[in-house]
Amino acid sequence: MEEIPGGVKEMAYQMQKFSWADYVVFVFMLAISAVVGIYWGFVKDQSSQNDYLLGGRNMKVIPVSMSLVASWLLRNYYNGPYYAENLVGITLLGSPTEVYMHGTQYAFIMGGIFLMSIVMTQVYLPVFHELKITSNYEYLSLRFDNRVRLFGSILFAFTLVGWLPIVIYVPALAFNQVTGVDVHVITPIVCLVCIFYTSAGGLQAVVWTDVIQITAMFGAMALVAIKGTIDVGGVGVVWQRNLDTQRIEYPNWDPNPTARHTIWSLVIGGLVYWLQANAVNQTMVQRYLALPTLRGAKWSVFLFCIGISILYCFCLYCGLLIYARFHDCDPLQTKLAKAKDQLLPLLVMDVLGDIPGLPGVFVAGIFSAALSSLSTSLNSMSAVVLEDFYKPFFKRQLTERQTNWLLKGVVILLGCVCLGLVFIVEKMGTILQLTMTLEAMTMGPQLGVFTMGILMPWVDATGALAGGMCGLITMSWWCLSAQLAIASGQIVHPHKILSTEGCQYNFTISNTTELPVTAQVSPVLHVSYMWYTLAGALVAICVGLAVSQVNRWRGKVHVLPSPNLLAPQLRGLYKDPPHPGDDSYIRAYDSKKVRFTLSWVYNEFTLTKKIH
Repeated sequence: MEEIPGGVKEMAYQMQKFSWADYVVFVFMLAISAVVGIYWGFVKDQSSQNDYLLGGRNMKVIPVSMSLVASWLLRNYYNGPYYAENLVGITLLGSPTEVYMHGTQYAFIMGGIFLMSIVMTQVYLPVFHELKITSNYEYLSLRFDNRVRLFGSILFAFTLVGWLPIVIYVPALAFNQVTGVDVHVITPIVCLVCIFYTSAGGLQAVVWTDVIQITAMFGAMALVAIKGTIDVGGVGVVWQRNLDTQRIEYPNWDPNPTARHTIWSLVIGGLVYWLQANAVNQTMVQRYLALPTLRGAKWSVFLFCIGISILYCFCLYCGLLIYARFHDCDPLQTKLAKAKDQLLPLLVMDVLGDIPGLPGVFVAGIFSAALSSLSTSLNSMSAVVLEDFYKPFFKRQLTERQTNWLLKGVVILLGCVCLGLVFIVEKMGTILQLTMTLEAMTMGPQLGVFTMGILMPWVDATGALAGGMCGLITMSWWCLSAQLAIASGQIVHPHKILSTEGCQYNFTISNTTELPVTAQVSPVLHVSYMWYTLAGALVAICVGLAVSQVNRWRGKVHVLPSPNLLAPQLRGLYKDPPHPGDDSYIRAYDSKKVRFTLSWVYNEFTLTKKIH
């Protein structure tokens, strides 16, 4: 149809019902965050490095668990270049869109989440927590050397800087959908509030604002689910409309790795993806290390998994609700929603728009997730700059005051850089896709390097570095090639049925003619993005093992790591190292440097045995 006055533009304008009560709710949320920053920054003294970065290592399990859930909801939804065809930036907005477009198969990733909690608490977390480190990349220098540490921390820094602008930009789009307020107005305000309370209050401010913000998110999702279900006609109507279009899906047992989502890719691939994102990611590990005991840290992992699963259920149900509401008038085709990020905000304004204050609760929830992720990332990056970029390469010892100023300076500088990058993201949409691709390229190799350190004592530093580099190069080729294939239309994943037959307003659908694609795409590029992290980790591990073995064949001495650098399951099999004074030991390792290092290993091992 031809668009006429009173068509889709008028419809969109009528749905922007953000009242003064909604603005009050939104401003109140920002004000609470600022007050928390003032309290922890000026009333409570956070001047020491330990207090600022780790809350004095004396934080409580439940607040930390809630903080972990809050910050995860602004993680990138897709781990790979398929993001190009499904431009959805964050879990809170992306999960409902996944169900709307592709069905409920993605729900089975929760199996991978719970498997991750078992592996993480038994293998990775005990090592980091017992070492009492601040940055988990410190582990790489203890286990390998500073080259490997620098490799890991640089990958983390580049990925984080590319991702943070999306954390700010995507919620701003949602705010624009429900209010009409330009993103240029809202993003500086939100960013400045976040930079203030993060730089002032440190990790304590981050965690306690997260507690408030996750409460707002739970409330927002519950309101949308309950009121939306009532308006549609009940749970039965929601279920039947989705069942009729095959959106309610049973587990897909297809072993084909090119299938977009299967039970195998979601559980196994999801396990590995979540291990990287939760077990060796500085933004998450830093909060586990802020807990005083390993037992408390393990409990926080399990509570995090329960909390994130509950919120996933809310998000996935909202996806079913979106289709039940718009089953005969797809807002994407009519352009009522300009982007897939705006489907959930559109539903919110449709079902809550007539009740003053409730849309404000939802928007506050969306921005709460943004503030949580941004503040956590800024705090973690300040730890990485201090521990991984300054201390290993500069001999000058900083005073507590100088350290405090350095940490706050990093937060302020990085926050301002990310705010500037938001405007670049807005002008160049492909940056969003490239950021997703960058994350897919780096996640697997990072997990592979940490896994070699914790589970494979025979891997040396050269092997770990070579493995990480090869994994990065391999995944760069793989992800970028798949990205280009998707952009050129050579790889297409069909979505579920969408209809515009019941629309009650006028709209225009642009007809596009698809050109035939003649070039053949490598089967490797069709592999599901859910396998990317596993593939990158396996490449890194295989190369690392091979290089380490070659080094031994060449006669290069490999010093076995201290037992406390290995997973607890390996420590029981670890034999006492020979005493550095033994004649056979000296003949085997006739080098002052090697003898000194091995003496340190022996002393560390002996001390560990005495402690335990």
